[in-house]
Amino acid sequence: MTMSPLISAMAQVRNGRAIARAAVPAMDAASFSEAVLQSLESGLRIAALFAAQEAAQLWVYAVLADDRQSRLHLARTQLQPTAAGTYAWESLTPHCPQVHLFEREMAEQFAITLHNHPWNKPVRFAPPLVAPASSPAAPQPQIGVMDFYRVEGDQVHEVAVGPVHAGIIEPGHFRFQCHGEEVFHLEISLGYQHRGVERALLGKSLSNPRNFQYMQTLAGDTTIGHTTAFCHIYEALAASSATPRAMAIRGIALELERLANHTGDLGALAGDVGFLPTASFCGRLRGDWLNMTAALCGSRFGRDLLRPGGIRFDLDQPAIDSLRKRLDQAEKDCTVAIQLLWDSPSVMARFEETGPVPADVAKELGLVGPAARACGLTHDIRHDHPSGIYGFSQIPVSSSDSGDVLARAFVRWLEIQRSIDFIRDQLASLPAGSIVAPPAAAAPDHIAVSLVEGWRGEICHVALTDAHGNLARYKVVDPSFHNWPGLAYALRNQQISDFPLCNKSFNLSYCGQDL
Repeated sequence: MTMSPLISAMAQVRNGRAIARAAVPAMDAASFSEAVLQSLESGLRIAALFAAQEAAQLWVYAVLADDRQSRLHLARTQLQPTAAGTYAWESLTPHCPQVHLFEREMAEQFAITLHNHPWNKPVRFAPPLVAPASSPAAPQPQIGVMDFYRVEGDQVHEVAVGPVHAGIIEPGHFRFQCHGEEVFHLEISLGYQHRGVERALLGKSLSNPRNFQYMQTLAGDTTIGHTTAFCHIYEALAASSATPRAMAIRGIALELERLANHTGDLGALAGDVGFLPTASFCGRLRGDWLNMTAALCGSRFGRDLLRPGGIRFDLDQPAIDSLRKRLDQAEKDCTVAIQLLWDSPSVMARFEETGPVPADVAKELGLVGPAARACGLTHDIRHDHPSGIYGFSQIPVSSSDSGDVLARAFVRWLEIQRSIDFIRDQLASLPAGSIVAPPAAAAPDHIAVSLVEGWRGEICHVALTDAHGNLARYKVVDPSFHNWPGLAYALRNQQISDFPLCNKSFNLSYCGQDL
């Protein structure tokens, strides 16, 4: 496909690589916006759109993923201050809905005034990362206090759920506009889990031990996914890589994380429709997968397994043999438990045609991961932008096309089977050698991008270093950031009683959204 001159002018880089910041072209605001819009029309996707303070200047960076060519396109533009010393941005959201949360986040983090944004509300209710020096300090917003969308009309009523929920669940507020049981509109308000991670990383050395603890807890159920992305960033900026043996064990850990969460989700979906056999079995089986991760490093969530340059713990032959046996048994048990879902007409009746998201809407919203693949989109970082072990041993992309709860469940089942095959192959052919090659210091004035296919979908980390090699900006995009609008869409014209089932079929992260 022939690219327009504006797209061709962008810097191009492979996943997990770093380039000098000066190599990222600086465009004027109009050209930058047009380049982004043309890229999306050409089939590229927004992986990250964020602002960064550089000395006294404020820049906006775009990272666009070209899945067909396995390339990332980078561009930036400098925002010009107004006479009052503040900044303004002409919104792209009316032309491209998938940027709407990114723009709201930029406005919140850097006190940017958004022009013509149709949905300009707080994302995390947090004070700016860097406020304009000439601007008086704005009062800090109160979490959850904002103008919610309302539908007027006879017999239209509003249902508010959360932020405090029954059971053990993170806080989030859901506001439904309903006519009887039918949902006209769902608005999702988060921000209750905001911890200020991106603020805490500013100015830090990449090797600061605390950074690693932040990465492992960005989203607790995605420890391996986010830590892998951080390690790739570190290695890219240090012009190094993990050893082959470490790459393979990292891949095993990432797929075990996928297996544990997919199995748990299928059990939870069964529980939401009152189908107790699969719900009970999968609750236990999730623990079996977690225990295999614990066999790798002593932590069921994979804490302290990874390190820049490799891993901390190796596998000897008895451990490999033990994992193979446990893998075989868990595969048999999962097959029996999950097959019960597909063989139960009552379960299928509840899953089919519930919470559908059409493929064109999924593409327009920028959905990622199983939620996107359930709509017929075939984005998978392991295939489209492979890094680490996936550059040598790929996993087939699993997809469906109905976009409903059934499709989101079935994609998980397909991925479970393929992850098991992948782990079995890696255990049978682990490369010999060391498990770590310590990287050097991070390069100054560089930018690195890492994409990892976590179990929820695409994880994106972007790091900018300053003249001393310290972090001038570290941007994290959890897959939930892309997918929350998909959940809101899935509830349109559905019964409000379907919300728990739809919500679980996406199973998004509150804390991953609220960094």
